[in-house]
Amino acid sequence: MKTKIAVIATVLILLPLAQSASAEVPAWIKTNAGWWADGQIEDSDFVQGIQFLIKEGILVVPTASVSGEKSDVVPDWVKTSAAWWSEGLVSDDEFVNGLQHLMKIGIISVQTDSMTEETVKSASTKSSDNSKVAALQAELEACQEIKKAYKRLDCEKEVKAQLTLIEYKENSTPYNVGPVTFYNPGVEFEISSSGQALLTVKMLAENTGSSDNVALSCTGPAICSYDVTDGSKAYKYSGMDFTNGQIVLKPGEAKEFTMLFGPNIGYGGTTFEYDSSKSYSFRINEPWGSMSIPIDLG
Repeated sequence: MKTKIAVIATVLILLPLAQSASAEVPAWIKTNAGWWADGQIEDSDFVQGIQFLIKEGILVVPTASVSGEKSDVVPDWVKTSAAWWSEGLVSDDEFVNGLQHLMKIGIISVQTDSMTEETVKSASTKSSDNSKVAALQAELEACQEIKKAYKRLDCEKEVKAQLTLIEYKENSTPYNVGPVTFYNPGVEFEISSSGQALLTVKMLAENTGSSDNVALSCTGPAICSYDVTDGSKAYKYSGMDFTNGQIVLKPGEAKEFTMLFGPNIGYGGTTFEYDSSKSYSFRINEPWGSMSIPIDLG
């Protein structure tokens, strides 16, 4: 503890801007500062978010002129100060002093319109998603305290579904097909020791456009709204996890599904074949919409 106090004192001595910092900092920014200090948020994302908050008047930081000592690297002491501030070890003014230093060396700029609408939206969305993930993780921990197994599992199921949706949205390309949005984070592809090509397609489907239930249908290899094609030949699944031939999505509901393409299992199935010279797509052909989603097997 004495060492930490001594280091804090050293940092405060190094701060050249303390004379005019009048801080008005919303408390919830401490969470983001802590994530940034822990490396969960990139420097660029944190800086963009701070610039946006300052421009919108949500975060009040007295301006500081850019000096001749410009830099594109965030000093370690600024991140350390942010970490301590998030833990309540230093004051709002001292955190703002660090932001002023970033202004002075040109890392934070609020005098220009260099931030595009897309950048602001991205930074704001990421911050919102991080906050939601933290809240859901806390809720999941609370579920695990439930003694009765079936109640605990029901509680965990809902929270895990929401966490899965956030993860898919962060790591996937969305495809809107009629009332359903499909999130595709990529596919798993390998050649088995016997030479059989094995393709696993895992997606999340969300009912984003209907006030009624929407069904994804696949009753068997020969009668299925989903397959893979190389442009000239269609390949039917070898395994899938549709229940009773359908996945029903209530309004706003999202569900994950997996389909394996490989050996022929009969019932109108096919053996999946791989040719590196061809391009492959995962096809959706439902009554409510159709699309071919390119998949990379390279």
